[in-house]
Amino acid sequence: MIHAANRAAEQAGARIGARAVDCRAICPALRIEPAEPDRDAARLARLAFWARRWGPYSTPDGDDGIVLDTTGAAHLFGGEAAMLAQIQAGFARAGLTAGLALAPTRGAAWALARLGPERAICTDPLPALAPLPVAGLRLSDETLLLLRRLGLRTIGDLAAIPRLSLMRRFARALPQDNPLVRLDQALGRAAEPLDAPEPEPEYSAEARLAEPVMDPSDWLPGLLEALCAQMAAADRGCRRLCLSVFRVDGERRDIRVAMAAPTRDPGHLLRLFDGRLERLDPGYGFDLIRLAAEAVEPLAQAQPGLDGAAPQGLALARLVDRLAARFGTAAISRPLPRESHVPERAETPGPPLAADPAPPARPDRPIRLLNPPEEIRVLYVIPEGPPAQFVWRRQTLRVARHAGPERIAPEWWHDRPGTRLRDYFRIEDDSGLRLWIYREGLVHDGRGGTPRWYLHGIFA
Repeated sequence: MIHAANRAAEQAGARIGARAVDCRAICPALRIEPAEPDRDAARLARLAFWARRWGPYSTPDGDDGIVLDTTGAAHLFGGEAAMLAQIQAGFARAGLTAGLALAPTRGAAWALARLGPERAICTDPLPALAPLPVAGLRLSDETLLLLRRLGLRTIGDLAAIPRLSLMRRFARALPQDNPLVRLDQALGRAAEPLDAPEPEPEYSAEARLAEPVMDPSDWLPGLLEALCAQMAAADRGCRRLCLSVFRVDGERRDIRVAMAAPTRDPGHLLRLFDGRLERLDPGYGFDLIRLAAEAVEPLAQAQPGLDGAAPQGLALARLVDRLAARFGTAAISRPLPRESHVPERAETPGPPLAADPAPPARPDRPIRLLNPPEEIRVLYVIPEGPPAQFVWRRQTLRVARHAGPERIAPEWWHDRPGTRLRDYFRIEDDSGLRLWIYREGLVHDGRGGTPRWYLHGIFA
């Protein structure tokens, strides 16, 4: 029997459901390949996930279709018509012929893609579906034959019939084979949720337990060994792991750990779960433990040095992973340079293993900056110089030495109008404490009253 046929075979006389011998008698040049429904379904599932570049949710639709939710995404591709053209071109580059349609409902899109015009765009389902045959409602062959015998050949004919008589006629029909239910779904009168499952992880390991347990610690090392062996065979490393426990009451609990660099070292990955397994709520116990690699990247084998040392940078990456697992990813960062003369804007936090680290600090800049700068109370000021004595944190400090001033003007493209300039001084008190202070504004700058003094940094 013919399971599937391309457009050329259909034009030559091949029909799905017909005998292959009869079709070959009509077209001797017909090429026949053995059907592989399982492999076709797997390819269609992969193709549905590939199509998510045009929308967040997608799922296979039958044996030869994909339903894709593009709500709010058309403007990213230049509009609905441009998006459909781009989708069709993408399938063509993959060697596939696709019939496309865009509609407010799943049922309307299904009918227009198979029975409507090329790349149809529908805003009102009823006028667009009315001239199409009733086969566009996704009904069985028996129901379609019955509708044709009743003289209902188009969707418009079916919509014009009083619902009461049709309800009596199809009262015992299944919902997926009831013409009224399918019509309501196509017109948007009845909901038809889209079940879009996430793809199965490419690398995973699981342990099925005969009896419920309360702690997965005993099984975690073995799962990590099995998972890392799978990734090592494919020269892959993971950037994120998810440990899932399935409780006997049907609930699921997940713990995720992230890595700064791809790795497949079981010992290192095991340490990242320290102190986190206690946060699991086992309930009445769980009988299935699954470990999956959610973010996988290529990772070739690294040869150690002649002295047996690990590759350069590996120790730093593992240290970052342990710190992030203990304190959270937001607590670990690396300063990156940013173009600005204002000290607090000259650096910005970045990833801990950023490829462009901040340059060495200037020798006249303190290592530690106070955020925000702390105001100091000046007791005596040297003209055009630093204060001779000031109070900071209830301590009276006397200036023994100073250097400066270094003037930093406000950035007019960033600061508000009226922002005052700063004059920075490097000072040292009698005890050797070296500080970085600045005067905000001048006496006659017209941008405020008396200048104010702040302590901004502390030298090592």
